[in-house]
Amino acid sequence: MTPIAVTIAGSDSSGGAGIQADLKTFAALGVYGASVIAALTAQNTKGVSAIHDVPASFIAAQIDAVFSDLDVGAVKIGMLSQAAAIRAVADGLDRHQAKNIVLDPVMVATSGDRLLTAEAIAVLRGSLISRALVVTPNLPEAAALTGAAMARNERDMEVQARELLALGARNVLIKGGHGDGDESVDLLIGAGDVIRLSAKRVATGNTHGTGCTLSSAIAAGLAKGLDLAAAAHDAKAYVTAAIAGADRLKVGHGHGPLHHFFAQGSDE
Repeated sequence: MTPIAVTIAGSDSSGGAGIQADLKTFAALGVYGASVIAALTAQNTKGVSAIHDVPASFIAAQIDAVFSDLDVGAVKIGMLSQAAAIRAVADGLDRHQAKNIVLDPVMVATSGDRLLTAEAIAVLRGSLISRALVVTPNLPEAAALTGAAMARNERDMEVQARELLALGARNVLIKGGHGDGDESVDLLIGAGDVIRLSAKRVATGNTHGTGCTLSSAIAAGLAKGLDLAAAAHDAKAYVTAAIAGADRLKVGHGHGPLHHFFAQGSDE
């Protein structure tokens, strides 16, 4: 059986993040990727200049088309900029009894551009977090979701992750890429022990799409039948290597993309 994962997210016209990064990640990891486009963005490595939201009814139509035909093993949810889009996705997931949902609560682009309205954040908290197998916020996103200051250490990260568990999340992978130090540490927290995922921090400015890539890599692992801990471990290793290979690419004049196909030896 061919493993299949679906990404429900926004399109990145420059190809480094969003739907495009997710599909590249699925392909690199041997998973067939399908997509539901929730928003179109006019963006490049320097920033986002415009967002065009897809109507909620058309998001629902895409979900129904994909899930009624494909045997979907995992779902990655990324940028949903409007409350109506979030509600349409939540209803669609319920309609099709979707499994292995990875929620990446994308709020701000690497460039600093805000991607989510305040109303949408509230609906995301109430409608999607409880439906996810795992929520994957970075430090600013975790702070926004919990109403706290950005975590300064692993203890703060754990506290905020547990607040998200209290909102209904089954598991939280809180990402430490925005932190300091030689290590980039993520914490996977659920009902059991805290799992610490650490990698040496890579010195590069080419980090566009990092969060999208990690969450889609987790979804790819789940689609292939891995448990969450194994999927998160493999995803961390994949993203670290993709960041390490990022400077081999010469794309754009701002925050460049990761090298999703580093293992294939291609610099395209």
